[in-house]
Amino acid sequence: MKNYLFIYIGLRYLRAKQNSGFISFVSWFALIGMGLGVFSLVVVLSVMNGFDRELKDRILRVVPHGFITTQTPLNDWQALANTLSNEQNVVASAPFIQGRGLVNYGGTIRPIDISGIAPAYEKNISVINNYMLVGQLDHLNDQPFGIILGRLLVNNLGLTIGDSVTLTLPQVSMTPAGIFPRSKRFKLVGVFEVGALVDQNLALVSLNDAQKLFRYGKTVEGVHVRFNDIYQAPIHIPRIAKALGDNYQGKDWSQTQGNLFQAVKMEKTVVGIMLGIIIAVAAFNIITSLTMMVVEKRSNIAVLRTLGMTRLTVMLIFLVQGVSMGVVGIIFGGALGSFVSMNIPTISALFEKVSGVQLFDPLVYFVSYLPSQWALSDFISICGFAVLASVIASIYPAWKASKIEPAEALRYDS
Repeated sequence: MKNYLFIYIGLRYLRAKQNSGFISFVSWFALIGMGLGVFSLVVVLSVMNGFDRELKDRILRVVPHGFITTQTPLNDWQALANTLSNEQNVVASAPFIQGRGLVNYGGTIRPIDISGIAPAYEKNISVINNYMLVGQLDHLNDQPFGIILGRLLVNNLGLTIGDSVTLTLPQVSMTPAGIFPRSKRFKLVGVFEVGALVDQNLALVSLNDAQKLFRYGKTVEGVHVRFNDIYQAPIHIPRIAKALGDNYQGKDWSQTQGNLFQAVKMEKTVVGIMLGIIIAVAAFNIITSLTMMVVEKRSNIAVLRTLGMTRLTVMLIFLVQGVSMGVVGIIFGGALGSFVSMNIPTISALFEKVSGVQLFDPLVYFVSYLPSQWALSDFISICGFAVLASVIASIYPAWKASKIEPAEALRYDS
């Protein structure tokens, strides 16, 4: 019991202060601030984890896992596909031609990514065919120069099925009348919606039409590759490209979509740092509260020191008191934050129902609800940081308490 006397005294000081009703506003502010900081960080990071999960699920289920291209247009893509089929981790492959351009309808112009595909093979690569609102991928082959666009792009342009749009490429054609950008009219034959960025910037055309549009002749740019596990693509694509020879290049989804996920990760880090300031403010209030307590307990400290208590033990008493104050706030903030994080979709839906206000308009946002994913690693990091801040904030007042000389304290107290 003697070895743990400082814990008993520190907790008793904390309880005595509460029971007497003498706890100061600053102490309560420190406790509430610590709880609020932990609560905010847990909830906000959970929401950002939820958005990160939604982005990955929606984008990665649409984009090809990998790309195999050559330095010159590929003549025999079937032979390459047969070679790739012998790879244990490769599920399917499909030819493609892709480029960038502008789509124009009724004077409204939007930048787009143009992807020429073979629908029969692309169905094994992408799940877009499962998210068609109107039409099917096979409709690209029903007539020359058909096009499939995302819902958001269709809404922005004011299109309906059967309308014709003009695709303009960043290339020029020489004509007797002069130099003109290369353009071609396409007829809208389908609309898809996957709930991701591709809904507003992706245009699908048939491989034959893309060969004519980009002047590839009978060749293609390369093949899309699908693996049994998308997270294996960054490992296997470089190996496969190297094994095929120097003429081949490989690229995976982490290179084509990596910037977006890095931006989300950076945003999560910055928001975490900004909200961590709340915990820092609470830690400063712990310093103020403990300093006031040290001044109030000068005579008690002097008596304890006279009875033989060491400076270290006195210091530990006030460390226990300061850390306990922070831990109480951390427990309540962490528990409430975890509960809210795990029920945010339900809470937001209830708020929308009661208030009649829609938080995320599905016509504008890809994610039409407030997602959340509580992560144990984030929770441990937040609580660990908060405990560390409480310990650091308690050191200086505790050290000042240990420096009190018994004779001086008792003389002025008398």
